Amino acid sequence: MAPSLLRRTLPRGLAGFAASLAFWWAATPGYDGLLAGVAERVLRLLERPAATRLSAEGRRIVVDRSDFPSDSPRPALPADNLTFNVILFGTLAATTRGVFSDRGVKRLALSAGLLAAGHVASLTCAVKSIYATQLGEWSAAHYGALSRNLWASAAHFDRFVGSFALAFLLWWALIRPLTDGPGAPGASSGRAASWRGPRRASRRRGRG
Repeated sequence: MAPSLLRRTLPRGLAGFAASLAFWWAATPGYDGLLAGVAERVLRLLERPAATRLSAEGRRIVVDRSDFPSDSPRPALPADNLTFNVILFGTLAATTRGVFSDRGVKRLALSAGLLAAGHVASLTCAVKSIYATQLGEWSAAHYGALSRNLWASAAHFDRFVGSFALAFLLWWALIRPLTDGPGAPGASSGRAASWRGPRRASRRRGRG
């Protein structure tokens, strides 16, 4: 990366990181409740009987089922682990010119929706991993060896690779192209320069 480009990009990235971190920290408690509600509906569609109950407490998602004994412990997931890829996405997006243009805002909104869908998938995998591997005899009675490996691998992959990859791919596919698109800063001036150049050259050839 050229030093001049780095000098322009680094402050944007730092500002984007700070703004994304503050937004994520402030919005997480309210967002966790929405996330738990949507993921609960998804999980109940995948199970028979539909018994999952998810609730947000503090910065955790508490996992419950209507068929659990009343005195059994309720596992909980740290919700921050599921959603902090927002910070990576915001940092990357902030380095991109044109991100707050009309086209950029639309792409940010689409990216936010896809990130939220990814969070629902992350929570779904995490809960299914708990069901399959962490509830002792209940897990053994309801999940076979293949299912246990599948859900445990999916949750592990999502936590350490998938969530980061999603944020990066959304930036790469939807936000980064704004720099080179027709609405990017300098694009019109570049086209104008390339249009004027051949005309000047043709005049010089004509006078000769």
